[in-house]
Amino acid sequence: MSESPRPTLADVAARAGVSASTASLAFSGSGPVSDATKQKVHAAAAALGYAGPDPRAQSLRRGRSGIVGVVLEERVRAAFLDPVKIQMLDGITEGIGSLGAGLLLLTDTGEAGGNAVGIESAPVDAVVLVGCSPRLGQSVEVLRRRGIPSVAIEGDAGDGIPKISIDNREATRRGAEYLRDLGHTRVEVVTLPFDAARTRGPITSELEHGSTAETASERLAGAREVFPDVTGRVAGASSIEEGLEAGRALLADPSSRPTAIIAQSDLLAAGVIQAAEELGIAVPAELSVLGFDGIRVDGLQHDLTTLVQPSVAKGRAAGEAVVSLLAGDTPRSVCFTSVLHVGDTTAPPRTG
Repeated sequence: MSESPRPTLADVAARAGVSASTASLAFSGSGPVSDATKQKVHAAAAALGYAGPDPRAQSLRRGRSGIVGVVLEERVRAAFLDPVKIQMLDGITEGIGSLGAGLLLLTDTGEAGGNAVGIESAPVDAVVLVGCSPRLGQSVEVLRRRGIPSVAIEGDAGDGIPKISIDNREATRRGAEYLRDLGHTRVEVVTLPFDAARTRGPITSELEHGSTAETASERLAGAREVFPDVTGRVAGASSIEEGLEAGRALLADPSSRPTAIIAQSDLLAAGVIQAAEELGIAVPAELSVLGFDGIRVDGLQHDLTTLVQPSVAKGRAAGEAVVSLLAGDTPRSVCFTSVLHVGDTTAPPRTG
């Protein structure tokens, strides 16, 4: 008589009615998971006979901790307000499912007493570097010194580190071409941070030349392939609040307002739309707004025109690359394609 297959973390997540990443974080205790959700996950695990990843036992068997680190570019709670990060975490959890490993979330804010200690000493077998972080280089240096195998989602981490990316430049160019074909000529951009200090304000040549954020630079370059002189504002993070601040600045002067704004994330785009509503500017009749990500933004009463990226697939590919690295193989880098979704936030510019 054959034995029943051992329950997996995915089985526990399904029984508890949560995502795989939430179930993993409930065991690791490293994420903002409520006590009620933790109890639900542990109850499902008990019912299925799943004991969770046991770092001590795995360490004895394989000389490993049984933990995969995930480095985020901001505070954990802020990351969990971004649906893109959640989708990528879900994908990573799926990708490393065969390892039976847990996730440990680390942050890369650059603040004193923050991430530096975590990456320097965290008991991890491998690390996934998530997000468009301007501090990617610093994190990679620490991990190389420790000999920890790594995978980067977005950003060039250098030789020997697999890169999971999307067509940032080409996708933004396609979105800009769509705006041009609608008839827009006065276009501005709201970018993601360029530097580790997360400097806010107008886009300047100094910020551009000193950029350590490949994603922000590539998306801006894509816009300039269509609108060579385009300028705009740099946001301090991918958030509605940052988009609101940038939108207020770009739309304050009626004599110089753009007819379209390209935002480098959907959260920034939602903030821009909020700023337009505050100023009585109709979207899309008086202002077209283009985002990037393809997420659902709570409270946004529009079907956002955006460039949809496969966030879950990116995370899954990163997780699978981790499995390959730990098996002694050399995974290839992967680049995904984004798709333009036309919603109700873009229209031809008003004439007259």
